[in-house]
Amino acid sequence: MSLKKLNLYQITINSLRPFEGEMLKQVRNFHRVGLTWTSNALEGNSLTESETKILIEDGLTVGGKPFKDMLETIGHAQAYDYMFTLINNKEISEQNILYLHKLFSQNRDDEWAGKYRNIPVFIFGSNYPVTKTENIQAEMDNLCEWISAERKKHHPVEFAALLHKKSVFIHPFKDGNGRVARLLMNTSLIQDGYLPALIPPVLRAEYTSLLEKAHENDKPFIDFIIEREIESQKDFLRLLQVPLPKNARPTL
Repeated sequence: MSLKKLNLYQITINSLRPFEGEMLKQVRNFHRVGLTWTSNALEGNSLTESETKILIEDGLTVGGKPFKDMLETIGHAQAYDYMFTLINNKEISEQNILYLHKLFSQNRDDEWAGKYRNIPVFIFGSNYPVTKTENIQAEMDNLCEWISAERKKHHPVEFAALLHKKSVFIHPFKDGNGRVARLLMNTSLIQDGYLPALIPPVLRAEYTSLLEKAHENDKPFIDFIIEREIESQKDFLRLLQVPLPKNARPTL
């Protein structure tokens, strides 16, 4: 039912296209603050949504907040802008992945920005190991091959969720793996004509729990991402004051 609802919303959104010029700019800017704030907040960044907006839109620093948090916010916004330069592509390359990480990390971790880690890392609270350092390049090569070979075999939102899962399970970077995984997921979504999917920090426990369970069964995680995409669609249609499709409205 969720996938059916998502498809009905998407038909309505597609009827409003093309998004060009000022309209495309508004679509992009609508999610720039929200995605930057939510993705960083999931990783413990202390900036609020309004503080994130002030920093990346007005260029004003936030007093009393860690400098690291502000650098992360600026870096994520830059990575988000780069993500939208890929909107007309139908592929995601290793170069794209590395550059997304570089943009996010370059202000706070120059040594490792855009580079795979060469040290072991652990995910606290997880029962599953991430890829060993000596296997990272091979796993990333496999991921890029999977993107090219399997993309058309899945519904676009299901594919985006699987891409997120596969990327974060490899954990190729010293830091920023979750944020890069969410940027990759959203790159895939916008390339296929969907809106960015945001995961608010209030859903952090559910999100991390479903990712952990996805090692054995990824359907609940895919369903979670579908629901997050539906919320983006509903918010967008409300913003444009477009009625929701009758068949997708909740029944009383």
